[in-house]
Amino acid sequence: MQAGDPVVGASLAVAGAQSRSEDEESLGVKDLKRTATQAFGNVPKRRSSSRSIKRKKFDDELVESSLVKSSSRVKGPPVTEPIRCSGSEPSSSEKKKVTKSGTTLTPPIAMVINPAPITKRVKKSKQPLHITKDLGRWKPTDDLLLINAVLQTTDLTSVHLGVKFSCRFTLREIKERWYALLYDPVISKLAWQAMRQLHPEAIAAIQSKALFSQTEEALLAKIGSTSQPKLDVFQELLSKHPSVFHPSRTPKSLLVHWQLLKQYYLLDDQSVQPLPKGDQVLNFSDAEQMVDDVKLRESRDEVLEHELMISDRHQKREIRQLEQELPRWQVLVDSITGMNMPDFDNQTLAALRGRMVRYLMRSREITLGRATKDKQIDVDLSLEGPAWKISRKQGIIKLKNNGDFFIANEGRRPIYIDGRPVLSGNKWKLNNNSVVEIAGLRFVFLINMELISLIKAEAAKMMQQ
Repeated sequence: MQAGDPVVGASLAVAGAQSRSEDEESLGVKDLKRTATQAFGNVPKRRSSSRSIKRKKFDDELVESSLVKSSSRVKGPPVTEPIRCSGSEPSSSEKKKVTKSGTTLTPPIAMVINPAPITKRVKKSKQPLHITKDLGRWKPTDDLLLINAVLQTTDLTSVHLGVKFSCRFTLREIKERWYALLYDPVISKLAWQAMRQLHPEAIAAIQSKALFSQTEEALLAKIGSTSQPKLDVFQELLSKHPSVFHPSRTPKSLLVHWQLLKQYYLLDDQSVQPLPKGDQVLNFSDAEQMVDDVKLRESRDEVLEHELMISDRHQKREIRQLEQELPRWQVLVDSITGMNMPDFDNQTLAALRGRMVRYLMRSREITLGRATKDKQIDVDLSLEGPAWKISRKQGIIKLKNNGDFFIANEGRRPIYIDGRPVLSGNKWKLNNNSVVEIAGLRFVFLINMELISLIKAEAAKMMQQ
């Protein structure tokens, strides 16, 4: 078989066309990637291990390289062209086929430059903000309370008035939460997961607070108000109607609720007093005026009154005995303290008696304080006891013309007269047997009443003249 045989030429042309088609596909993909990167700038490259292996090209591939570059930009199946041997020219039919394929499969430049849009990964939030916004206020216990209350009453207004949530929710918030639990799959799923994590004791405590339904109150209202039902009655009621009462009901809870119904006159055999028909509604003050005070007075207890009268007599008798014994105790006190001793002479106006010493006042004005080497005073209080807290000139006792004694504080520390403080710069009247306390030292101020009465009489004569 010779090389110029047409059968051999046709087989070689087919084999060459297949090899060229594979190379054209690989080169076309590379050129498309290169043009996309040039058009869109620095697009992040995706690492891939599927790279074409470089190999040496044959002579026929080098000849057709220009054709491969032009055809690589075309999207779609590659164009195959039969190999022509030297000395043979294409026929007119083959020329028509090549021209048709070249004209129909060459796209415009815009299609090559504009590649497919590159999708970027966008992190989607797990939950929208409007869903997670209100999860903080509604706790699992609130959701469980809401569900139990709605199942019992089937009325959201009654739930709003009767259930005590962890927060003060409005009626609108309760409605929105209930509709969200019903129709929002995300919120209902989160609420259900949170309620399943509650402790069984917490669930039991919440279920025990469930509101009473109308059928339950109707059964409890049939029990008479005049009867005194015990727990056995309510236990029997629970056993007869297990489908009506909530599973968490106990005889004690039924008894407590029955007492509330009785208190508010909601039993079947009770009736509420109607309001007055007039325009004026009875208020508390009007009702108070209508109450008869005579009916409110307690009945007299003669036995109690007799006992109170006897105890009153005994107390009065004891007071009289103490008043009679008082002079005896006064004599005893005077004998111990020396009050009954004749302390005064015709020249002594008053005396300041302490625990250790006694100071006589023979002039109309004397000074009190602590004596030093540089300064001497009339009454040295350091002779009575520790006087390091007393000022050098603590005070002045002065007799006025009307026979009254006054003490003036001139020291830093206060002087207490019968327990009343006299601050620095102030003065206070001294009476007979007044207690004078200076820095912890106590004295009794005694007045010569006979001499002072004579002084007052002379002063009165002088005023008359």
